[in-house]
Amino acid sequence: MLGWEGITEFVTVVEKNSFTAASKQLKISTAQVSRQVSALESRLATKLLYRTTRRLTVTDAGKMFYQHCRQALDGLEEAEQTLTNLQSTPRGKLKITAPTTYGENKVIPLVNDFIAQYPELDVDCRLTNQKVDLIEAGFDLAIRMGKLEDSSMIARPLSSRHQYVCASPAYLARNGVPLLLSELDQHNCLKGTLEYWRFQEDGQERNIRVNGNLSCNSGQALRDAALKGLGVVQLPDYYVRDDIEQGALMPLLQQYQPEEEGIWALYPHNRHLSPKVKMLVEYLGENLD
Repeated sequence: MLGWEGITEFVTVVEKNSFTAASKQLKISTAQVSRQVSALESRLATKLLYRTTRRLTVTDAGKMFYQHCRQALDGLEEAEQTLTNLQSTPRGKLKITAPTTYGENKVIPLVNDFIAQYPELDVDCRLTNQKVDLIEAGFDLAIRMGKLEDSSMIARPLSSRHQYVCASPAYLARNGVPLLLSELDQHNCLKGTLEYWRFQEDGQERNIRVNGNLSCNSGQALRDAALKGLGVVQLPDYYVRDDIEQGALMPLLQQYQPEEEGIWALYPHNRHLSPKVKMLVEYLGENLD
């Protein structure tokens, strides 16, 4: 059976993309790192890295082997954390991802509060609306919204969101108030990344295609356009809740409001016993509204 010799050195070289940087990370000589990786390749009878004086390239076999080694080292780290009673004090690296706007407004402020409680954490937050591969990108935790597609992950519900159709009083004074879904055809609908809006009618979900003179992949930009009277918009509650309460935007077609959507914590199975992941997920679940 293949031993652990060379595994840590190989993983560190891949992650640092440099033998020299890996040696500094591991506090051993560059020559020793090179010998360990070469010995590992010999035992595997497989080329893992192509090395020249100017460039380091991971082979296809090396990429596959790295993923398995990374998971094995992660498992070893979690085992060590358990033995050293880290359940009570989260520490170490924690890499998370969340949707951009929701992350900025809701998730990251709570993460910052969590770091203030546990300053030994080293947190890497990546905000993106793209659904990244958690395993491939090395994420410990993702915040996702709506229907989940990846059944290979552990999912825990944190909160929920509602969709609101709304417009400014000035726009409605000029163009009238839509009372039926069919009347949306008569209005300038400010669109996001989808060509349709979601509704519920007679207990059934309905997708209504809408049209307008502005399309944008930014919810904040669409909110701004609605506030300036440019049209009707459908946005999640965390964009428009305050505007509705202040009367700057008026909710419309509320009898057709779709069912609330889940907000989830998603994480790989090898993270479900990690104290830092478990405690952060619990903290978010207690504090997200």
